[in-house]
Amino acid sequence: MARTRQRQSGARRTGTQTRRPANGRARDEGGIIPQLARAVREVESAVEKRSIAPSTRTKFQVVALLAREERLRIKADETLSESRRGEELKRLDGIATILAQTAGRDSTLFELLGDGAEVDSEARALIREIKTAGGIEVAEEVPAPKQVEPSESEPRRVVPQSVLSRRLANPFMVPDFSAPRRRHRDSELARWELLGPLFRSFEQADSGAPACMVLPEPGLIKVPEGLELMHHQAELVEAAKEHRSFLLADEPGLGKTAQALLAAQAADAYPLLVVVPNVVKTNWAREAERWTPRHPATVIHGDGDTIDGFADIIIVNYEVLDRHVGWLTELGFRGMVVDEAHFIKNKSSQRSQHVLHVAASIRRTIGRPLLMALTGTPLINDIDDFRAIWQFLGWIDDRKPLGPLMDALEDTGLTPLEPAFFPAARRAVIEQGIVRRRKVDVAKDIPERRIADIPVELDGEAGRSIRAAEAELTRRLVARYDSALAARKEGHEVAGIDHDLVRRVAGWEREDGDEKTGENVFGLMRRIGRAKAELAADYTAQLARNVGKVVFFARHIDVMDVAEANFAKRGIKYASIRGDQSTAARTRNIDSFVNDPEIEVIVCSLAAAGVGVNLQVASNVVLAELSWTAAEQTQAIDRVHRIGQDEPVTAWRLIAAQTVDTRIAEIIDTKAGLAARALDGSDEDVVSSVDLQTEALVALLTAALSARELAG
Repeated sequence: MARTRQRQSGARRTGTQTRRPANGRARDEGGIIPQLARAVREVESAVEKRSIAPSTRTKFQVVALLAREERLRIKADETLSESRRGEELKRLDGIATILAQTAGRDSTLFELLGDGAEVDSEARALIREIKTAGGIEVAEEVPAPKQVEPSESEPRRVVPQSVLSRRLANPFMVPDFSAPRRRHRDSELARWELLGPLFRSFEQADSGAPACMVLPEPGLIKVPEGLELMHHQAELVEAAKEHRSFLLADEPGLGKTAQALLAAQAADAYPLLVVVPNVVKTNWAREAERWTPRHPATVIHGDGDTIDGFADIIIVNYEVLDRHVGWLTELGFRGMVVDEAHFIKNKSSQRSQHVLHVAASIRRTIGRPLLMALTGTPLINDIDDFRAIWQFLGWIDDRKPLGPLMDALEDTGLTPLEPAFFPAARRAVIEQGIVRRRKVDVAKDIPERRIADIPVELDGEAGRSIRAAEAELTRRLVARYDSALAARKEGHEVAGIDHDLVRRVAGWEREDGDEKTGENVFGLMRRIGRAKAELAADYTAQLARNVGKVVFFARHIDVMDVAEANFAKRGIKYASIRGDQSTAARTRNIDSFVNDPEIEVIVCSLAAAGVGVNLQVASNVVLAELSWTAAEQTQAIDRVHRIGQDEPVTAWRLIAAQTVDTRIAEIIDTKAGLAARALDGSDEDVVSSVDLQTEALVALLTAALSARELAG
């Protein structure tokens, strides 16, 4: 007896339930299923009348949860005969069918069925009520933990006064019933883990595989007088009249900003939220005024005290998004654009979480919002960079494909066990809205570009110091290799150089290297950049005197300082783009370079000016320091090589001879970027920024071991 009481007490403490016989009645006369059937009919009736109160949504969620729970119980109940089990499951199937049809009328109901959907106190109370009516005894719940007040360290949230005025002027948000009804189907792929295979389908793309969704021929698209759309731009705008999600991954320089603004106009996706890096938000406001002048744009600075809350286009930068998330999720946006979308690739960052949160709220509120992710370099370090972008667009969640993408995968009739699944899956994802065009294909009137290497000798003390540091790094790599080789067990000998071990040693060195010593690959490249600075500035000055305006790119501030001092000494007028500039100063410097014929050079930081800057007034670029990715180098060159350029573009890349600089330049040239492999169907190997650092160390160690073998 004591043991029985103990079990019952434990059941109450843990919130478990006990099924109570319903006076011996057959289950078809009582039990929980009739309760669920009655509740689901009430939900169906309310949705048909478009009277979807919060209580209706709660009832929908509860019926779905209890039907799922009852199905599992019936399948596990060994006391039921097969015929009785079949009857009960058939009744539950009828309830599930009504739920699916009802959710098809209001797609926002699907959000209540996700794994992360919150079950609030009202839902829990209704669960207890239905279970009790169905003859199930429900124990008392464990009290919910006390809510903790937000700490002072949490982000400060603001609501601009003009936004409050807009809310008062429009107190009711008109419901949007434009979402298409999703078909109900049993999912053959539901038991598969699909995200991994979807990503691999892009890694394994065949040479020449298409990377762009089928786009319609453009109809009449009105643009302001004096402006003209190129054909590839008009295709995207035409598609936006029907399609609603795009990863616009055109190569840099093909006019993605104009496409996004006109797509929003074609889709009537106002108000439109545009999330951008800080360095380009003023440019977005300018482009909006230029391409869609009938739709006023406003830019959020700081707390947003100066914004126009009634504007059609609201532009906010990633850096201040956190303090505006609250009201942005409630304003009723019908469209959202994320510029330089590779900025959200790290899903654990606050920046990414805020973007995904706002996008999810828009999808819940609006039946078919326009969602656009813009980036010329969607993949930088890893194929997994796709994950956050696809989630922003609503194609996937944390675990699986969603909605139309899942339907498209089902339509293939294939599973990841079959090789044909991968090209079919890639095509299914692309048709969700990936748009990738290359300049060579759609903008043949843009003159060609080329990269010209200029080898330079590092003389004097700086050159000797760099060569000594490289030699010390190489000796350390060789010693580490020899130590690992000696520690191996017998039977693992490899004739000649063990290239697998070489790669592992390079990886260890990259992870363990101390940047402060100046003897790892990071510090070495920075010292090489400083040593090249004067030479790069000299060459830039010669170009400016002979061919006109020049764009000078460097990675480090001290290299920029040396270059600017050189130009000042020569009497060459220059402008500058740095990361610590205000938006006004940055805009002023760009305008002076573009419009003032006396400004001959603009000195740019790779980090601050690598994106969102139009400098096609020049046709010559000097790369004083090498990038760590091919994508970053391309982004820099494409500030000049873009629509509006009418001269051939040359990027002059200064390479320090007889140093690791030469090896890194070779690696960049022989390894394609991820986008070339995954989106453009290139057969070339993929290399990321981390890989590039490792490859440089591999080259140093391999050369040293080869020299030792020849000498030995």
